[in-house]
Amino acid sequence: MLKLPPVGLPAVASGATALGTLAVGSLAVGALAVGALAIGALAIGRLEIRKARLRKVEIDDLTVRRFRVVEEPDEESPA
Repeated sequence: MLKLPPVGLPAVASGATALGTLAVGSLAVGALAVGALAIGALAIGRLEIRKARLRKVEIDDLTVRRFRVVEEPDEESPA
C-alpha cells in the first residue's frame, strides 16, 4: 500500500533538489536582469534630446554622423 503524506503538511525537498531549484531560480532572475538591461539600452539608444544648454562639456570619445550647430543669442548677455 502506498503511503501519502497527510494533507496540509508541506513536502520537504531533499538537499539536491533544493539546490537545483535555487540554481534554476537564480538563472531565471539573471535572465530577467539581462533582458531589462537590453531593453533599457535600446530605449536610451533611441533617445533624442530636443534642447540642451551646456556651459562646459568635456568629451573623451565621440562619434557623430551628423552635427548641426545653431547659434542663438545668450539671454544673459546684452545684445
